Amino acid sequence: MKKIKIAQIGAGHDHANFVAEILKTKGDIFDFVGYAVVPGDEQMYEYNISTYDGIRKMTVDEILNYPGLDAVTIETEDRCLTEYAIKAAEKGLNIHMDKPGSESDEDFDKLIDIAKEKNIVFHTGYMYRYNPEIVKLKEEIKSGKLGEIYAVEAQMNCIHPVGKRKWLGNYPGGMLYFLGCHLVDLVYDILGEPEEVIPLSTSIGTDDVTADDFGMAVFKYKNGVSFIKSTAVEIGGFERRQLVVCGTKGTVEIKPLEWLSNDLPDVVSAQTTTVRKAYDTSWHAKGEEYTTPAFGRYDIMFETFASYVRGEKVNPFDYEYERRLHKLVLKACGA
Repeated sequence: MKKIKIAQIGAGHDHANFVAEILKTKGDIFDFVGYAVVPGDEQMYEYNISTYDGIRKMTVDEILNYPGLDAVTIETEDRCLTEYAIKAAEKGLNIHMDKPGSESDEDFDKLIDIAKEKNIVFHTGYMYRYNPEIVKLKEEIKSGKLGEIYAVEAQMNCIHPVGKRKWLGNYPGGMLYFLGCHLVDLVYDILGEPEEVIPLSTSIGTDDVTADDFGMAVFKYKNGVSFIKSTAVEIGGFERRQLVVCGTKGTVEIKPLEWLSNDLPDVVSAQTTTVRKAYDTSWHAKGEEYTTPAFGRYDIMFETFASYVRGEKVNPFDYEYERRLHKLVLKACGA
């Protein structure tokens, strides 16, 4: 099987080092030819510099003009993602771009238009699309096992240092833009376009932080209300990251959403996610409960991306889905 020649543009995204590491370790799938650091990425790059040991450092132009290159990953700081993805799309390169994309509707629309015109793979870093339990849940939803879905409740909380909380002020909606976008993706994929979006992000007002470090949005549908919450200030928040889907025939809860075998294996190896499924309509319905171990988020994500590039599978999250999702993320951020 021919390896996919791939390069990474940017080292400033929070996922950049994980992506570089997986490209290195998946040497049977990818030929990782090099990476470029772009303006604004220097601090994050220096923090994770050891990740790039043994990989050629290049300029963006060298990457874009590299002979026989099949694909690029775009891992700049969030606000520059779309800018560099457009450059790659214009060259006809298959793209993995981290989330959530530009703060500009117009720029993101331009990117999608070029990707469609060039007929390239456009793949985004919404990692919960590859979570095994969420994949199972979506299959149950499509089969009708949960009945008519009337509510999705999703939380993705953590606790960030003051500097990171202040950094959130660079983006509309702050934490809702930075991490809550993953939850918008879940709600949109399950329920589709809402009738109304109500942004509720705010700052909790401590430590001289004025950025929206408490992200929240409500989505109104004809048959119910869904909400997402993503905060940077919740002690123990990671373990309370959860997804609850309520239907007329059943309820499913996944908590915490994941434990990553890619990250801190000595810490997470003994951690599990609990899945609760209730289809019994009695008052004290206990339903089914089981646990699942940590898994390789980026292993699954990039194995899937490779299958799209090789033409073995078709990305179910197509160009227009990504376009509409991006607009919904910006609405939820109050942008």
